[in-house]
Amino acid sequence: MDLNLRNAVIANVSGNSKEELEATISDAIQSGEEKMLPGLGVLFEVLWEKSPESEKEEILTTLENGLK
Repeated sequence: MDLNLRNAVIANVSGNSKEELEATISDAIQSGEEKMLPGLGVLFEVLWEKSPESEKEEILTTLENGLK
């Protein structure tokens, strides 16, 4: 992923409230547009990097179960 895109996504959502972040994520998913996927990927990257190991295990379990 292009570093400029990553920085742009982070800049666009930095300082957003939980409600605003939820709206951004929900809108991206509901739109179904492929162009939204990189932004969701950047948000997932932030989540992954900031999560402790126990939460990473929970995320992986959720993903595994969701992909069955």
